[in-house]
Amino acid sequence: MSRIGNQPIPVPDGVDIDIKSNDVTVKGPRGTMTRTFHEDMSISRENGTVLVARPSDTGEHKALHGLTRSLLNNMVVGVSDGFSRTLDLMGVGYRVAQSGPGISLSVMLSHTVEIAPLPGVTLEVEGNNRIRVMGIDKQAVGQQAAEIRKVRPPNVYTGKGIRYAGEVVHIKPGKSARRA
Repeated sequence: MSRIGNQPIPVPDGVDIDIKSNDVTVKGPRGTMTRTFHEDMSISRENGTVLVARPSDTGEHKALHGLTRSLLNNMVVGVSDGFSRTLDLMGVGYRVAQSGPGISLSVMLSHTVEIAPLPGVTLEVEGNNRIRVMGIDKQAVGQQAAEIRKVRPPNVYTGKGIRYAGEVVHIKPGKSARRA
């Protein structure tokens, strides 16, 4: 039994869902998303909620059941509230600046790194060491945040680098601390 797949998806006010066989379009105040799901999954709308059902209890159908429900829920949440990830730049001389729709990173490399946003993603700079990645597609927001973090991931010895807000970086002891 899929615990995730059996949960109904609540549809908030202002969100319209159009289901045509396995093509689902979700419209909301933040935008519109369309996705085609596996043909074995049945998607229905009842009493202000969306339900996903599977035809059998095979392993493949169980996996698709939870996946389909999660993707549909992310679409509904994305067009109603949106998703965001926050990244912090830690280190002396590490800065970020807004340059048009993209950002410009100065992270102790020989050059500044220019990053353009993915389609449907917005990049905002807060201060000179905080980046907010926002959008309606959870996958695109996470991908953009991972690409920014990849420019200079946190150093395990000093803690400097680009990290997610709230990420805990465990600092390793250096050579001299290990000997003692």
